[in-house]
Amino acid sequence: MKKKYDNEFLVNESIKYPQVRLIDSSGKQLGIYSSNSALNLATEEGLDLVVISDKSDPPVCKIIDYGKYKFSQEKKAKEAKKKQHTTVLKEVKMRYKIESHDYQVRINQALRFLQSGDKVKATIILKGREVQHTDLAIELLNKMANDLKDISSIQQLPVKDGRSIIMILTPHKK
Repeated sequence: MKKKYDNEFLVNESIKYPQVRLIDSSGKQLGIYSSNSALNLATEEGLDLVVISDKSDPPVCKIIDYGKYKFSQEKKAKEAKKKQHTTVLKEVKMRYKIESHDYQVRINQALRFLQSGDKVKATIILKGREVQHTDLAIELLNKMANDLKDISSIQQLPVKDGRSIIMILTPHKK
């Protein structure tokens, strides 16, 4: 029963250990066998001999269908990856002379981003002579932080960066 497999696990003839601790397909421990006799037992059952743990002495081998085993390992890895959530930095841009309705739209955007677990970078862009009114822009960012204080906390206080002022909000831990 020669099957080609990748080198992710040691399988069948690629096992070079003199002795292995053998577990059968039902999960019962059979004891310590030589690699050749363990491989013969596996071929009698029509299954593969796979090294599960090579850290122990002697290494632990199991008689299983390697194709199914590899598929279940990939499925577990995929499930673990699905459950991960990467935090993304979303940006909300506005001017310091913003109307109340437009401000509410920006607050709702930031609220939606924070509820989905993302960080929010609030940016106020200053053009021309507006650079003289940075205090009004910082005041607006502080108002925004205050309006969103129930769901977020300030990671970075308002900082002037060239012709814009930036503040970063992070969602509260659930």
